[in-house]
Amino acid sequence: MRVRVNGEDREFAEAATVADVLVAFGTPAAGVAVAMDGDVVPRGVWQSTPLRDGATVEVLTAVQGG
Repeated sequence: MRVRVNGEDREFAEAATVADVLVAFGTPAAGVAVAMDGDVVPRGVWQSTPLRDGATVEVLTAVQGG
């Protein structure tokens, strides 16, 4: 299936989850937030939240600075 992740079209398996997106991008385990089609996906359900064909996923990482 095709999913747009942070503005880039990517292909994922039909059974892929939000957690699979994070693995594909090598996202760190902490300081991360995910939204799918504009809705925040809580960390506790990343493994069980399936991707949808044509979905837009935004992965945000916290950046420290000042």
